[in-house]
Amino acid sequence: MKLRQLKIDFNPEGDRLLMQLSTSEGAEMRLWLTRRFVKLLWPLLVQLAEDASPRIRTQANPEARKALLSLEHEQAVARADFSKPFEAEPVAMPLGAEPLLLARIQTGRDPNGLPVLALHPAEGQGLTLSFDSVLLHSVCRLLQAAVKKTDWDVELKLPGSELQVAGEARRTIN
Repeated sequence: MKLRQLKIDFNPEGDRLLMQLSTSEGAEMRLWLTRRFVKLLWPLLVQLAEDASPRIRTQANPEARKALLSLEHEQAVARADFSKPFEAEPVAMPLGAEPLLLARIQTGRDPNGLPVLALHPAEGQGLTLSFDSVLLHSVCRLLQAAVKKTDWDVELKLPGSELQVAGEARRTIN
């Protein structure tokens, strides 16, 4: 199945994030992400983003790695289309109508070398996502935006984003 759309929203009643994924075949999967799960997921997403880029992976200087990650993140997000509203009229719901409460995460690479993220409940079937650069960084951006709507007292930052802000502040003062 090919991913068509992805949406992440905060559900205040459940104090969870709801991730909805739709495929080009009309299937939809719904997943609950708790605060604990997001805190486990975020560093893995950042690591996948760093490992997916040969420019970042081969950079010896940690500060340069952070700056490159920030730059690649902004470039990938600029290529994503966040303008279309999520179309929630599924033909099929292979994981069921109720969202799965995620409990387990695995990362790896697919046969083409692309980053892979497997998301599973404590028991039963989950799903595996294979990421290109745009999708990986888009998930990061959507997750950051959703977490800002919570009262979890959690801030999801990419390494290097603080360098960019500090650099902008310096330029403003001068």
